[in-house]
Amino acid sequence: MFQRQAKRSRVARVFSLLSLTYHATVRNVRKGSGNAILGLLSNMAQAVILVAVFYAMFSILGMKGAPVRGDFIVYLMSGVFLFLTHNKALSSVLGAEGPTSPMMKHAPMNTLVSISSAALAALYLQLLAFGVILIGVHVAWRPVEIHDPAGLMRNFILAWASGAAIGLVFLALKPWAPGLVQLVSMVYMRANMISSGKMFVVNQLPGFLLPYFTWNPLFHTIDQARGAAFVNYFPRHTTESYPAILAVTCLMLGLMGEFYTRRRASASWAARQ
Repeated sequence: MFQRQAKRSRVARVFSLLSLTYHATVRNVRKGSGNAILGLLSNMAQAVILVAVFYAMFSILGMKGAPVRGDFIVYLMSGVFLFLTHNKALSSVLGAEGPTSPMMKHAPMNTLVSISSAALAALYLQLLAFGVILIGVHVAWRPVEIHDPAGLMRNFILAWASGAAIGLVFLALKPWAPGLVQLVSMVYMRANMISSGKMFVVNQLPGFLLPYFTWNPLFHTIDQARGAAFVNYFPRHTTESYPAILAVTCLMLGLMGEFYTRRRASASWAARQ
């Protein structure tokens, strides 16, 4: 209280915020595991196991040649990795430290840095795992050909952004109804196993079933990603604009809700649990 606070320029404040976000992101990456390499291997193992399970299931049912004319591994990976990225981003942001966390007592830490670092840590781990597995398949097994890598990456980012934005809405509501928010978020992530469309081709889906899936932003990003991955697949029922608009809308609602909640936060909320 007796120290004189030197005034800093706006550029200096921006660089300070970016530096703080970087260090908080590193902390989030290492928080789940004491070793960053172990954290990466854990994410890779989840993706590999999920791809292997679906590969075995499709092989046993004799459906490997049915989905899309092209590399079946790319078909599986385009669904599995976007599904994992969306859910990991949602759960990471939902688990970000709130205004009553002890970390918030250390200036200049704030909830914006906490939320941003949680989302960026999820993106970093999933992107790194995706790249390592893709390169491993390409080198050790067989060459992987992707028709439009930029389009695939764009939908990968959309899956992450929409998951983080939805997680921010849940985070803003969490202090008011923690049990209900935890239940709804778990149901949503479990529902993504089917409603994301990663197990089937959207163009082959009957028209009367489309309304049960088109509400899900992950459904759109996975189908659009497959359109980018395969030269002979053209998505007819999905669009990239829907998950983008939904992500921006949820981001705005989540930021307003988080600001409202932060101003009324109390350490005694945890005592009610």
